[in-house]
Amino acid sequence: MNAAGLLWAACVLTGCATSAMPSPASDVVEAWITTSDHRLALSHVDVPLHTGAQSPDAAAVRIDVDAAARHQRMVGFGAAITDASAWLIRHRMDAAQREALLRELFGRGEGGVGFDFARLTIGASDFSRHHYSLDDPPGGTPDPALRHFSIAPNLDDVVPVVREALAVNPGLKIMASPWSAPAWMKDTGSLVKGKLRPEHYDAFARYLLAYVEAYDAQGIPIFALTVQNEPDYEPADYPGMRFNAPERARFIGDHLGPLRDARRPSLQLFDWDHNWDKPEEPLAVLADPAAGRHVSAVAWHCYGGEVSAQTPVRDAHPDKDVYMTECSGGDWEPVRSGGLTLQARTLVIGTTRNWARGVLFWNLALDEHNGPHAGGCDTCRGVVTIDSRTGAVARTDDYYALAHASRFVRRDAWRIGSTPTADGVDNVAFENSDDGSRVLVASNSNDSPRAIAVHDGGRVFEHVLPAKSVATFRWNAAPIGR
Repeated sequence: MNAAGLLWAACVLTGCATSAMPSPASDVVEAWITTSDHRLALSHVDVPLHTGAQSPDAAAVRIDVDAAARHQRMVGFGAAITDASAWLIRHRMDAAQREALLRELFGRGEGGVGFDFARLTIGASDFSRHHYSLDDPPGGTPDPALRHFSIAPNLDDVVPVVREALAVNPGLKIMASPWSAPAWMKDTGSLVKGKLRPEHYDAFARYLLAYVEAYDAQGIPIFALTVQNEPDYEPADYPGMRFNAPERARFIGDHLGPLRDARRPSLQLFDWDHNWDKPEEPLAVLADPAAGRHVSAVAWHCYGGEVSAQTPVRDAHPDKDVYMTECSGGDWEPVRSGGLTLQARTLVIGTTRNWARGVLFWNLALDEHNGPHAGGCDTCRGVVTIDSRTGAVARTDDYYALAHASRFVRRDAWRIGSTPTADGVDNVAFENSDDGSRVLVASNSNDSPRAIAVHDGGRVFEHVLPAKSVATFRWNAAPIGR
């Protein structure tokens, strides 16, 4: 490992300053490579950047970067700080371990991977240790005045961990999603399954705003809400709630939207928060005149359909943003066999090429048994795995897929033009707004190496991507010699 790699490893273990990395030299491309077997893991190498007089390998996959083609500006990359993640970080790590991990995940510079985006759950998800809402009155009696509303279930783990993450990265953007309305608001009288009763639409809107205000009082700003996680699915053993497009449109247009305007006008509302396979759902909400004006973005999950579904919805409503708000790695097909390169080409490269401003994976951290959880997925993995006995940390494919973008693509970077997929090599390009540096994330899904030749104006660099690998290239936009 070279000096830069040794410094990065030392910072991971001990924590380093969170300042951004210095810009690369004008005639050098900095490259970081991770292979699917983690034999190389964010391993650094310098690649020469040549003028156009250089004759590139004719057999190489050519990628043309076009900085004049500017698309969306980035909010960031990250994961959900679920109840399970927060509990492990808070109660299964000592103070030094916890500080080192949060600096690594949310810090910048050589010691951090720079997560700028996170998601919280409003009440319990399947990755909670028990089922609860934030308004559970004795006996389940209706509480439309929300007298029993409390974020007390979060004060021992989620709140302190998020506050520590914000101390590392004060610019962290945090969104939140409910898995279910309180049981007394639903036609089942249960957090599991069921629908929101129309007579409680107003109470549910006030419940969501109460959450935002309670977290704000704890020093945790919430910049966006979705109204329901996975509204087209009723899980059998953990909180969930079916909430179709006409119902969401009525709820947003007549209740949550006007209340948001009156109480929290800067709070953004995202619709859908579910899979790529039903784009007609968010399209129906956005087409509703009362609801559509309150919705600023469409949120997507990865568990059904194709990532390309994001673009037609965005094309129909170019004033609305796009976000990937949940996808979990785990032990199932095609994730198992696709591995690191599947995560990178679909969830980092594919989502951003299809207009995502932010990309969130699911659990930030799980233990060695893929928990704790109460129902739901028992084969999901976290971005990191925390040994519940020792607090030791292992980094998964999800970590490396995210880090190849989050460590180098900074807040407000532009996605810029680049040649689409060829010969199993996928890529996406960015230009950082603060220093003009350019970043290319590329994945090679082939079982053999692939040479690439990257052209940026009159300059070119070449590199051979190892089999089943992800690479990030970063270079200065200034002409050679300046």
